[in-house]
Amino acid sequence: MNGIEFGIDSFGDLPQDDNGEAASFARAIRATVDEAVLADEIGIDVIALGEHHRPEFAISTPETVLAGIATRTNRIRLASGVTVLSSDDPVRVFQRFATVDALSNGRAEVILGRGSFTESFPLFGYDLADYDILFEEKIDLFHKLLDEKPVTWEGTTRAALVDADVFPKTESGRLTTWVGVGGSPQSVIRTAKYGFRLMLAIIGGSPERFTPYVDLYRRAAAELGTTEYPVGMHSPGFVADTDEEAKRLFYPGYKEIRDRIGALRGWQPLRREEFDHEVEHGSLYVGSPETVARKMASAIGALDAGRFDLIYSAGGAVTAGARLRAVELYGSKVIPLVRDMLADKGLEGRTR
Repeated sequence: MNGIEFGIDSFGDLPQDDNGEAASFARAIRATVDEAVLADEIGIDVIALGEHHRPEFAISTPETVLAGIATRTNRIRLASGVTVLSSDDPVRVFQRFATVDALSNGRAEVILGRGSFTESFPLFGYDLADYDILFEEKIDLFHKLLDEKPVTWEGTTRAALVDADVFPKTESGRLTTWVGVGGSPQSVIRTAKYGFRLMLAIIGGSPERFTPYVDLYRRAAAELGTTEYPVGMHSPGFVADTDEEAKRLFYPGYKEIRDRIGALRGWQPLRREEFDHEVEHGSLYVGSPETVARKMASAIGALDAGRFDLIYSAGGAVTAGARLRAVELYGSKVIPLVRDMLADKGLEGRTR
């Protein structure tokens, strides 16, 4: 891959309307499509949409929204971020993304993962006791499906396949596939084993702490004889004209959803001091274009990353207009600044 690539991520967070009320799910989905169209126009490389089954997020079927985006864009690549493979069927996942690939003239990508929430398991009739085996078996089957040849496969979590041919085929012959990893060495090794691309989900703390996972991925790929791809990373943030405005817009929604999730996981409510520390030293990329660009360039350089995706949609306390402005600033100002900073360090434009 030549040069660093830049993307945006969204879960279809419900934006505020002009009266300060949460928008409907339908409006949130349409807002996401509008943001993707703008991203396409200003040269952002990728948009990745995450799958969730919670009231805070509108997108439960990323590939459906991506199909809509495909018909209104020309160049931006269309990814999930992530597809929760454990509670889905690999055959159907392949078929749906092959369809998006056709609609977009070859721009579809899949980012597979376990997901950061577990609501999809009971929703679709899966037992959380099978959490590990579900992912292990389904990623193995998906890997076989990517060859686009008749598949024979047997496992314990779905019916066996015998010389089964799956349609539609892609024009290129293979879907680009990543695995989203939150910090498990076993997941990193599995990603290398199948020759998939590695996307690191870095949502807190110093990004430098993920350096051992990048090294592990590269060592495992070399030892297993699979392809080593440039590593991607995605982290939350928000861009506005000034640091103060970005924090003012981002913090209320971020705290609300962080505390709601934290209550389920035994976390203490977020304090403003913790938030400010994470913005200054951790993995929240919140601020003016210059501030966000400096922090992104530092993280990309530390991890030798080939792609950076910003989770930009900022919870539910930001209007659709402010989100569009954030996408505009990210594409028109942040990305060029990061490229210049990396070029000054001799990092931009490399090929790994």
